[in-house]
Amino acid sequence: MQDITKNNFDFLRVLLAFIVFVGHLGYLSNVESLAILKHSPVEVAVFGFFVVSGFLIARSYERTTSLKRYIKKRINRIVPAYLLVVILCTLLLSLVSTVSFAEYFSSPQTYKYLFWNSIFMNFMAPNLPGVFGNGAVNGALWTLKIEMCFYFLVPVLFLFFGKNNKYRNISLIIFYFFSLLYLNYFEMSGKVEISRQIPGALCYFIGGMLIYFNFEKFIKYKNILIVIALITVWFDLIFKIKLFSPIMISIIVLYIAYSFKFLNNFGKYGDFTYGIYIFHFPIIRVFATLGLFVNYNPYFMGLICMLVVIGVGIASWHLYEKKFL
Repeated sequence: MQDITKNNFDFLRVLLAFIVFVGHLGYLSNVESLAILKHSPVEVAVFGFFVVSGFLIARSYERTTSLKRYIKKRINRIVPAYLLVVILCTLLLSLVSTVSFAEYFSSPQTYKYLFWNSIFMNFMAPNLPGVFGNGAVNGALWTLKIEMCFYFLVPVLFLFFGKNNKYRNISLIIFYFFSLLYLNYFEMSGKVEISRQIPGALCYFIGGMLIYFNFEKFIKYKNILIVIALITVWFDLIFKIKLFSPIMISIIVLYIAYSFKFLNNFGKYGDFTYGIYIFHFPIIRVFATLGLFVNYNPYFMGLICMLVVIGVGIASWHLYEKKFL
């Protein structure tokens, strides 16, 4: 049977982060020649991150000796780098603001941004004065709120499993379908942003958890499951309803994680995916604000932007994030 620790999650997370970066580059660059990048499946990549979290966090919680230790590990992984990007954006984006330094740092909006974003309530103050045409500073951070909610929800979910995890699978399946009801109701009502909040996103986390708790069966039948998953997702896309696609996307993502063994050592140089994810959005917007995509070759500047994002992600990991772990 395959060793659960022999996987390519490090490669998979970089792949998902790259898909998100490419999609945002297409939307934020504001140049026609890069518009094709808008077709990058950003939403699927974000949901893929949720699936990976569901799998790994269930494993982390089950292996951690105490609730206190579990919470400390989760906070140390997410919060320090998250606060870093919020603080750096607040300070450094004053350089590209259309208002003066005096007006920028005396504006209540600056401190509202710093406060609300620091406590993961990005929607309360997504903008900084005169920055990016008063558009969202970092539209990627909304997922971190969902991620943190899930971290604290995991111990609650485990309470429903009963002694010896007797009701584990049935509990997760029940929560899965309640999550689907929420997700589909608000999507069909045209309230997509509400549908993606933790009750709706939970079905993707649960997909990862279910596969973790049934890992041996998953590995045994993964080649059959991947075919079923690909066909089912296709049908869900045709009928524009998320019924089975969350669990099927979970199968696809974790099939990739436990196939292609040559990618298993991808993470030996560090886990810099998180840095890439949280920094890429404002970096792309700075490039666009400075007119780099318009005034120079957009393909070349897109490549330069990608290299800057990767460099910042690597620096964030080696100089900052791993110190907390």
